[in-house]
Amino acid sequence: MGRKPLNHEQIYECTVRLRDILAEAEKTGSFGPEVADMYAKQGVYTTEYAGVLTVRAEGVDNIMATHYDRDMALGWDGWTFPYQGIFVGENNQAIAHWMNRGPGRRRDDGYYETPGVSIFTYDDEGKIVDQLDMFDLAHQLHLCDELDEAGLLNPMLKESWVVPMKTKLIEMLS
Repeated sequence: MGRKPLNHEQIYECTVRLRDILAEAEKTGSFGPEVADMYAKQGVYTTEYAGVLTVRAEGVDNIMATHYDRDMALGWDGWTFPYQGIFVGENNQAIAHWMNRGPGRRRDDGYYETPGVSIFTYDDEGKIVDQLDMFDLAHQLHLCDELDEAGLLNPMLKESWVVPMKTKLIEMLS
């Protein structure tokens, strides 16, 4: 039995609700039940890191444990992920364009940031059944270098994410 399609307004509203919940969670540092409630019980959340690493979590408990608890605890404090746009498609899908925005500001008052996208598929209740996140890993790693030079990169993030990802990317390209 197929999914009952949501209309474009409903899909947009689901994505706006997630955006608002995540923005509040970034402020409080707590990605709790409000975030978990956005996902279907058997939802899938995948992040592709430029072919060097795929993080895939199946089921809401695993999604929360990996993408929100473990990964956010690796030194991403001070980062925000503001949405720049939401684009509604067919088949209960939407795309959100967001920024990986690091802490602090540049000398010209601009942000330290790189773009990313999420592709969401919703069930007929407006719960996320599939999420795919993608961003330019090389650009993100360069941004982390800039933050490090400015004294704004969390040393834990550098050790646990930046250095290993650079190593994997270089190995893949060699």
